[in-house]
Amino acid sequence: MNSAILITYDQEDSINEAKGLCDAAGYEVVHVITQNYLQKPKYGISGGVLEQLQEIADRVRPDVIVFDEILKPSQNYNLATELHREVLDREALILEIFESRASSAESKLQVKLAQLRYEMSRAKEKVRLANMGEQPGFMGIGQFEVDVYYNDIKHRMQTIRSKLEKAGKQRELHRKGRKRMGFKTISLAGYTSSGKTTLFNKTTGETKVQSEKLFTTLTTTTRRVMIDQEPFLIADTVGFISKLPAYMVDAFKSTLEELVHTDVIILVIDINDSISELKKKFSSCMRTLNELGVEQDKIIYALNKSDLLKNEEIERKITYLNLDENKKLISVSAKTGKNIIQLKELIKGITEGQNYHKPKNNSWEGVDKTFGN
Repeated sequence: MNSAILITYDQEDSINEAKGLCDAAGYEVVHVITQNYLQKPKYGISGGVLEQLQEIADRVRPDVIVFDEILKPSQNYNLATELHREVLDREALILEIFESRASSAESKLQVKLAQLRYEMSRAKEKVRLANMGEQPGFMGIGQFEVDVYYNDIKHRMQTIRSKLEKAGKQRELHRKGRKRMGFKTISLAGYTSSGKTTLFNKTTGETKVQSEKLFTTLTTTTRRVMIDQEPFLIADTVGFISKLPAYMVDAFKSTLEELVHTDVIILVIDINDSISELKKKFSSCMRTLNELGVEQDKIIYALNKSDLLKNEEIERKITYLNLDENKKLISVSAKTGKNIIQLKELIKGITEGQNYHKPKNNSWEGVDKTFGN
């Protein structure tokens, strides 16, 4: 495993997530530098912190410097020049994870499109620096003319988009076929590493690879599941993450648009997260679902890992998320199987237009008897 120095925000949830991203990309974090602000004009960090970083880098000799924020190309160049090491910003790190996780032909195309969009947004600055004679070959560019470089990227993007369009049309045909056959569909959504794949396995009896690492799932997997003798199709989708640029969401559009057409969405929420993490992740998920145009009334909020908390703590977090009055709410445990039967009953009821009521007396232990009836 390659080593990395991580520069991130001075907040526990930011540190944990950034470390998780590094681990998922195959980097062992050997030192962490935390700051309250990571958007200084020249380097993203102050000159004083840069000196500190240089000293540490010379001592521990990391393979890369990971900067947990989106850097401008000039900032990336300035840092790399001063440190004489590769600098990965948050976007580049996520793209590395995507590339290593992509397994299907479609997901590989989606990742390639996102990489080209990332490259294009930096093309002008790369060309400017290369033409100034500043470290020719910086970030993979030689003495390209800007129009040649730009046109090359645009042409490659267009080729990939047309292939993804065909895949999207194929997906639409599959959707229509499923509808004709009378299959109702369920999609699992949620923040990356919330337990979606574990819940998928528990619901379907599958043994799909699950991991604590971020972005285990990039390729949508669909399986048949029986609920009260009626066949449903359930799909596991790519996880969401905060500060994911719009172009990355756009690259995975053909996969994510399944969420718009599905009958029921199970939004998996890791209720064992700290309050600050919970709020950030929930907001990120809801923002992405809204951007995709998902209808709110077909979302079930599945509070996963509820076996690790007392009822009072679950209630407190539900209030914090403003979900007190939501009727499509259920506490589950993908690991132990808690309330999986009730979750299936809730799915069946929603597809049949039934109404649901939250457990009385704030008792989440009573979920087994109350939900799905």
